[in-house]
Amino acid sequence: GGATGASADRARLDQLTRGGDLAEVGRCLPPRSRRRWRRRHSHGQSVAGHPAAAPGGETGRREGVRGPQAKEPEAEIEQYRLQREKEFKAKEAAALGSHGSCSTEVEKDTQEKMTILQTFFRQNRDEVLDNLLAFVCDIRPEIHENYRING
Repeated sequence: GGATGASADRARLDQLTRGGDLAEVGRCLPPRSRRRWRRRHSHGQSVAGHPAAAPGGETGRREGVRGPQAKEPEAEIEQYRLQREKEFKAKEAAALGSHGSCSTEVEKDTQEKMTILQTFFRQNRDEVLDNLLAFVCDIRPEIHENYRING
């Protein structure tokens, strides 16, 4: 159908949605949209007329298809994952080992420099304060060179 057919389908869909007849809504959609709509609106309940609906009323994806067969390799997979994680941690430690010593060296150098600066501060504090106070308190009245007397 053209634009008129699509708008008629949309109107019918709106009418069904407002009326609450959700099974009818699913049937009036095109097949691809119908599958999508059923997945979104099933909420764990069987949709009437759904070809994959189980007689027991179970819906959704099949879970536990293999049953015990799927559980057997879980331990093996977990062991492999732990082994790979351990290898990764070892490689990471080896790669960061040099960085670790660099950071300790930088930390040590920083501490040495801070100690030296604090020593200089203690030694020169009084002298610097005296010079600063002398400079601030030494007031000499002078006329600025750019000042002109117009008279």
